[in-house]
Amino acid sequence: MRFSRTLFGSAAAATMVATAGCSIGAPPPPPLPVMRPAVFTPLGLGAIYLSGDVIGGRKARAARMKAAKIAPLSAADVPGYMTTTETQLRQQTAGIGVDVLRLPDSIIIRIPAALTFAAGSAAVKPQFDATLLEIARTVKGRTRTYVDVLAHTDTSGTPQVNQSLSNKRAAAVASYLAGHGVAKARTASKGLGESAPLYNPEMSETEKAANRRVEIRLVPYRG
Repeated sequence: MRFSRTLFGSAAAATMVATAGCSIGAPPPPPLPVMRPAVFTPLGLGAIYLSGDVIGGRKARAARMKAAKIAPLSAADVPGYMTTTETQLRQQTAGIGVDVLRLPDSIIIRIPAALTFAAGSAAVKPQFDATLLEIARTVKGRTRTYVDVLAHTDTSGTPQVNQSLSNKRAAAVASYLAGHGVAKARTASKGLGESAPLYNPEMSETEKAANRRVEIRLVPYRG
């Protein structure tokens, strides 16, 4: 018992000395990085596909928006409109497991595989239905944005099969949104297959599942 107390006392003294040394001359330690759930590792935020033109080209998409009598945003209106859209999305989707990501000229709603599709399937899961409904409630009211639906797969199977599967998944989500109040003139879909993984290579089933995701991108419709 005496030996244990001696060790404890020595350790406590050493800690006090180290603390004192830090407070006198050493700079404060850097802040800890913000930790994010593994399925939301934002490795793809700088990817070209997220910052490129809207699906199908802006000219063609703008023509559809104009025909639907949707008013464009002025340059001055864009920042405030997108900030309000982001705020509403965060409030509407809080606690349901999606990630709302702000990019310089768009908002990405990233939905992980657990809420989207089973491996090899393009059928909307019941729990995905509930998630999409919450998203649709906000997106349908933010009419002055293009809505791009992007679907991804993991690397299981051939690239050709994965491309076809992701096309079907993206179309299924776009169809769901259109069926729940989001104007068809605003929406377009595209499958990216296995070409834009969050994890490359996939080292575990968790990482493979994270790569099987759907992203809904909202881009301001400018005049």
